[in-house]
Amino acid sequence: MAHDHDHDRHEHDRHDHTHLDWAAMAPRLESQAELFASLYERAMGWLAHEVTEPGLIVDAGSGPGVVSCLFAETFPGARIVAVDGSEPLLERARARAERLGVADRFSTIAGELPEVLGELDYPADLLWASRSLHHLGDQRAALAAFAARLAPGGTLALMEGGLPARYLPRDIGIGRPGLQARLDALEAEWFTRMRTELPGYVAETEDWPALLASAGLKPARTHTFLLDLPAPASERAREYVVGSLSHLRERIPEGFDADDLATLDRLLDPDDEASLHRRADVFVLEAHTVHTAVRAV
Repeated sequence: MAHDHDHDRHEHDRHDHTHLDWAAMAPRLESQAELFASLYERAMGWLAHEVTEPGLIVDAGSGPGVVSCLFAETFPGARIVAVDGSEPLLERARARAERLGVADRFSTIAGELPEVLGELDYPADLLWASRSLHHLGDQRAALAAFAARLAPGGTLALMEGGLPARYLPRDIGIGRPGLQARLDALEAEWFTRMRTELPGYVAETEDWPALLASAGLKPARTHTFLLDLPAPASERAREYVVGSLSHLRERIPEGFDADDLATLDRLLDPDDEASLHRRADVFVLEAHTVHTAVRAV
């Protein structure tokens, strides 16, 4: 249940634990999270202005632990607990903490959010939930559960929202211009369907500060962080783009515009000169928004 990143934006079905091979997916998820490291580091620097010397930081939906370990490096006096529904991903997180020399203050808890947070030994000074909340059917109830695990004066940092990603120019020289905008609409429909099919689904207006207030917290700040990896893309960035659009291609429903589908297939074909594998104009531009709220002392 991560935030790798979203990389969660393109990994919405990661929570279907019955159908996914987590051990096989872990390297790709870890690589994607590493690609976003600069964005997370800036977010942590921003958080450090209001969360000073936290004793316990909880990464709720940690995935393979890339962000959890960044928290350990940013806050050297804190104990870090990575929480995720996938034990194979948590194994990866523990190995990473060992490699980075932070294992002595790093631990993991396997289980489903938000109930598993009841296993924490003591309340959190900072609870980070990066694109994990929207995988929970009743988001309002989940936020109340998150808030209940905060120490007095503790901060909940919620990464939800932002802008659709961009990987290519509007006109890519093949097909009809504006392909990514049309794919955005398709993905938005899929996301809505994913939400409505979650167990215990409750419709909510996505006013995150208002929802944080409804959980008994005092909304503090909101800030959007940009990941700007210009063309020509690095090999890791290119792999991320190919993986993201390949994942989307697998979910395209019947009746999708045939010309757009043909263009997407060309972009994904490594033998095509116009493909993502060969183009010089591939980039990554993403905006992720973080909302914070504080529990009363």
